[in-house]
Amino acid sequence: MAEPLVSPQWLAAQSGAGLCILDIRSAVDGGCAAAYEQAHVPGAVHTDYVKDGWRAAKGMATGLLPDAAHLSALFAHCGITPACHVVIVGAGTSAGDFSAAARVYWTLKIAGHPQQSVLDGGTAAWQQAGLPVESGRRVPPAVAPYPVQFVAGPRADLAEVAHAVAEGDEILLDTRSTSYFEGREKSPQAKRAGRLPDAVHLDHALAFDPATRRLKPVAELERLFALPAQPVVSYCNTGHQAATSWFVLSEVLRRPQVRLYDGSMSEWTEDEARPVEVGPG
Repeated sequence: MAEPLVSPQWLAAQSGAGLCILDIRSAVDGGCAAAYEQAHVPGAVHTDYVKDGWRAAKGMATGLLPDAAHLSALFAHCGITPACHVVIVGAGTSAGDFSAAARVYWTLKIAGHPQQSVLDGGTAAWQQAGLPVESGRRVPPAVAPYPVQFVAGPRADLAEVAHAVAEGDEILLDTRSTSYFEGREKSPQAKRAGRLPDAVHLDHALAFDPATRRLKPVAELERLFALPAQPVVSYCNTGHQAATSWFVLSEVLRRPQVRLYDGSMSEWTEDEARPVEVGPG
């Protein structure tokens, strides 16, 4: 079994059998289908993280988990079968780009896929390592619709978050920048500024090293994410940035009982009756 985060050297050493390499570049991270066609990891197929519906919208909430039928078709379109090991390849450009890879990883895991990894450093790291690239567009193999079977562990839905807010028995981890956490800035997807009551703040970008454009070493992540021994719900505005903190805690540091609230503040603030806090935490 491969690690959740794999190196370019590890991927280059694989024979290709049983692998499904997903290049998820989109215009948001400075890439797109054209960038993929110019140069990509050999064997990778392209799926646009933004355009292909890896996240669903409902009302103000724009980052929700898609339904089973949509994911079944999306996975099949990418050539994914239950037997393959999916390797997710981002652009390798920014903390936000890593969040996209982490969110795709989370989606595969919650849909019941048994094995997936993120390429550490993405396409940029692959090229910096001097490894060969492929051009053009690879057509994924025709496969049957994917048998999606949702698992409960990685996701916190609205009702579960409302319970956690009321009971105070879980760490509500706000992964946004300080200005959003304190309510001085508001996402256009949220109706109100602020945070979940009694939330703890830890900006997701702190897990990312802008110099290397990769996650920080494990020892640094352990110090950074040294949270009390309670269940954790990671959230942001739309369930995008929060995927990085979920990935670090759950997959890299192997902490149990870590969930991602995909609706995040865009869903939470739709109802005026749901409380929010503002000001320094």
